[in-house]
Amino acid sequence: MPAVNAIKSNFLDTYVLEFLSLPEKFSENELKKAIIANLKNFILEIGKDFTYVGEEYRVMVGNSDYYIDLLFYHRGLACLVAFELKIGAFKPEHIGKMNFYLEALDREHKKNNENPSVGVILCASKEDEVVEFALSRSLSPTLISEYTLKLIDKKLLRQKLHELTEMADFKQIENEE
Repeated sequence: MPAVNAIKSNFLDTYVLEFLSLPEKFSENELKKAIIANLKNFILEIGKDFTYVGEEYRVMVGNSDYYIDLLFYHRGLACLVAFELKIGAFKPEHIGKMNFYLEALDREHKKNNENPSVGVILCASKEDEVVEFALSRSLSPTLISEYTLKLIDKKLLRQKLHELTEMADFKQIENEE
């Protein structure tokens, strides 16, 4: 099984999904459809070694069907990667659902030569302390990532960079005195 650091190094904390061109308000289903329509760009954003397996990937547990939003295979990690899409903020209960999906994948879909499945909960926002508490007792390899639909405005970025440079120059002058 890949080490936790190896898993984390293959995923980002924030993904920029500007290419989806979604309206200001959208549903999780619209988000998923936009990702599927722009699958090449999505795979380029999430990183190399991903291969697409399916959307609304069905796993059956007992007599019930459950559907994973997006399923990929990561060649480097040799494992299935389940993406659960959320249009709102991360909530601790998302972990339970993902753990359930990962267990179903590992029991029924994972090949003997593959590593345990990894889950990514892709949310519009997250609070680090809530994520830390939610993951502290979880044994499943699950990551919580944010997405943004717009890059920061270039003018604002230049202004902030200029302010930061001025502050650094001021501190340097202050330290020299």
